[in-house]
Amino acid sequence: MARRGQEEAVITERLTPSDIAEAAALLRAGKLVSFGTETVYGLGADACNADAVAAIYAAKGRPSFNPLICHFADAQTAFRYVAATPLAEKLAAKFWPGPLTLVLPRAKDCPVSQLAGAGLPTLAVRVPAHRLAHKLLHEFGGPVAAPSANRSGRMSPTLAAHVLAELDGRIAAVLDSGPCAVGLESTVLDLSGPAPVLLRPGGVSVEALEAEIGPFVRAMENNSAPVSPGMLLSHYAPTLPLRLNAASVAPDEALLAFGPALEEAKLVFQLSERKNLTEAAAHLFEALHVLDAEGTRLGLVRIAVMPIPINGLGLAINDRLTRAAAPRDKKVI
Repeated sequence: MARRGQEEAVITERLTPSDIAEAAALLRAGKLVSFGTETVYGLGADACNADAVAAIYAAKGRPSFNPLICHFADAQTAFRYVAATPLAEKLAAKFWPGPLTLVLPRAKDCPVSQLAGAGLPTLAVRVPAHRLAHKLLHEFGGPVAAPSANRSGRMSPTLAAHVLAELDGRIAAVLDSGPCAVGLESTVLDLSGPAPVLLRPGGVSVEALEAEIGPFVRAMENNSAPVSPGMLLSHYAPTLPLRLNAASVAPDEALLAFGPALEEAKLVFQLSERKNLTEAAAHLFEALHVLDAEGTRLGLVRIAVMPIPINGLGLAINDRLTRAAAPRDKKVI
């Protein structure tokens, strides 16, 4: 249902895969269009249009110091906007299209809005591995800034319905691209300095990256402004608080299960009964959406989360859960 703003009502269209041209036209007109990728649904805008980029922050209620990822149809196009290094080209050849974001210095005279990069001398770039996303980006012909299509600090969407639940009436359209196959944000690797730095674990595992380029450092906790999306501490948060590494569940708690569920739970969402981390990652945000809504309806006060290992995609899953469980007054790392 559309909501009325201060000046005019905004009707959010639900587009189908046959509406790629319309979605691209809306982006060219400076409108916001959500579209699915293999990771999560993004909230897209013309990255070179400062007003359109500002509209992303307004729609999400997103802090202006948190940079956005720019999406491209292919690596060749992406590397026109940043200063690519041999290491970046190697990683792109291996993992693009795919859930890997590279942070690189902006190219000279890069036309991408400074707001998209939060005023930093770097830009986060990615080539998504999703058929409709690729078609949209190819049709549009330039960079699309697209953070996750949710209110800032809330759960990332993996279905068009999740986007509408958060942003209906605040954006021009949602391109229904079906469920997201990975269901977890991209891994973010900073290549702008003398050595690679992992800023955010995600859809490409640390092990897979290290197999290609060897060991690298991980961003340390500090109180500086984020240099990458997904670095807010209280982030990905449902309304109900989370209790991590739960070995039991209380009568007033919902349960996020990984492996055989605890029998006493009233409300359960099973990430993966067979403890498959890829399956768990794909359903993580769906699980938080369901448990938050149903748990609230049932009068439950908390979500208990069973332990999840930290190897492979488990590192990214635990990263999201830790952020979701963080005290709401904790702002940044």
